[in-house]
Order: sequence, then C-alpha cells, then structure tokens
Amino acid sequence: MISTTTVGDLQADGRWHRPVLLSRHILLLVTAGHGSQEIDFHRHPCRPGTAIRGRPGQLVRGLGSAGFDGVIVCWDDRAGVDVAEVVAALDERPGSDHWQLTGEDEDAVISEVSQLVVDCRRHRADGLATDLLRRQLAVLLLRLAVLVEQRAPMPGSSMLTYHRLCRELERSYGRTRRAEDYADLLRCSVRTLTRACLAATGRSAKQVIDARVALEAMRLLTATDEPVADIGRRLGFPEPTNFGRFFHREVGHTPGAFRALSPQPASRICLGDPDPG
Repeated sequence: MISTTTVGDLQADGRWHRPVLLSRHILLLVTAGHGSQEIDFHRHPCRPGTAIRGRPGQLVRGLGSAGFDGVIVCWDDRAGVDVAEVVAALDERPGSDHWQLTGEDEDAVISEVSQLVVDCRRHRADGLATDLLRRQLAVLLLRLAVLVEQRAPMPGSSMLTYHRLCRELERSYGRTRRAEDYADLLRCSVRTLTRACLAATGRSAKQVIDARVALEAMRLLTATDEPVADIGRRLGFPEPTNFGRFFHREVGHTPGAFRALSPQPASRICLGDPDPG
C-alpha cells in the first residue's frame, strides 16, 4: 500500500537505469548528488531538494552520477481517500510533478519524508498503523500541493475542460481516437474541446488525442517485449500496417526502429516491491 525505498537500493540491483512502467504512484526526493529523472521521455534535472512525482502507467528511467541518491515513496490506490483527493487536485494543476525545494519548504518536506521512512519500517501496515501512514502521506502531498497553489493561478474553464478530456483519455484512448466521441462523452462541442486544448497545449483536440495514443505506444515499445502487432491492437489498430503508419506520423520512426533505440533490456517493474519484476 505505502512503502519506501532509495535510489541507492535500485542502483544496486540494476533497476534504476532501466526503463520502468510504473504500477504505483511514486514521489522521489533527491537527497545527494546530481542526476536526472526521465518521465515519459522528458528529462528532469535533479539535485538535493528536487522532488518529482510519477503516476501509474508512466514510463520512468533514472540517470545519475556516482553519489546520486534519494528517497522514493511508493503507494497505490489503497492509500486512502485523503491521499486520492490530493493526488486528484495535483493532477489538475500545471507544474505539479516537479519541485525544486529550498529553505523552510525543503526542511518541512525532508522531515515528512524522513518520518514516513521510519514509520514504514517500524510498523506493519494494519490497524492504526495504516491510518498513520495514510495521514503522513496525505500531509506530505498537501505540502507540495500548497506550493503549486501558491505559484499557479486557479485553472479557468478552458483548462478544466482540458483536464476533463485528459481524464477521459486515460479511460478511452484504446477505444477511440475521434474528437467527436470525446466531445460527446464530455457533453460539449468539438469546437469547445479544441479551444480548450489549444489554450492548454497549443494543439487541437485531435492532436492531443493522437499524442496520448502515441505516448502509450512509446511506453509499451520501450518497457515491454510485447509484439508490435499486439500493441497496435491494444491501442485500437486491428491492422499492423495502419498502426505503423500512425506511429511513424506521430513519432518519426517505425515501431520497430523506435524500440531498437531503447538502450536497456525491456522490463516491467513495480518500484517499491522488494524484488525486481
């Protein structure tokens, strides 16, 4: 449910530098050294005080020099309603997956993470101990949410529409890529949807939808050994040729060529589990 590990532990068994599809939420707090954390093919520079959040389904890969270390807090949907509410609030704010903490904010987050590490080791996850860990995690995430709130304005109606589309995409990207279908699901017009996407990303609704499908294909090609044809069918392409054309248009490579670019063996690992998967 809630657990902690360290970058050092993952480096020791080879997991840190391998592409990983997350099956749990993670929060990385860098404590020493310099490096970077790649999330969905975007690289975030890391140094002491950097905090980075990852979500289930995202592809992550760690990069760092000798001496790079940090604490990773891992949790799943059993972490409770309070945690889920804060995560949902963070998901609707830009800049809610990367922080560079300083001063009192850094001290407070370090204190929360350190206590969570201690209590995860001391207590079994049952009874009152479960409530303790859930509340500690909720407070930790709330501290980060407050920082996001202070630096970002409340999202307007267009941004809220865009985030509604993003949530629906997570449920439906494998079934449909039609902007009209998403407009129907969200009970708005395609024009409203496109206006919201343009305001949030500079891309049309159709481009946002296709980019989400392409991202999932990139994740699966990088971090699994699933056959290309099976990935295509999973994403709504019964014919491998059509999937190949779509992927090349979106990414600039054929699926096979893109998979060959990955420098590490395919793996699907749950960070925070005691054994490599």
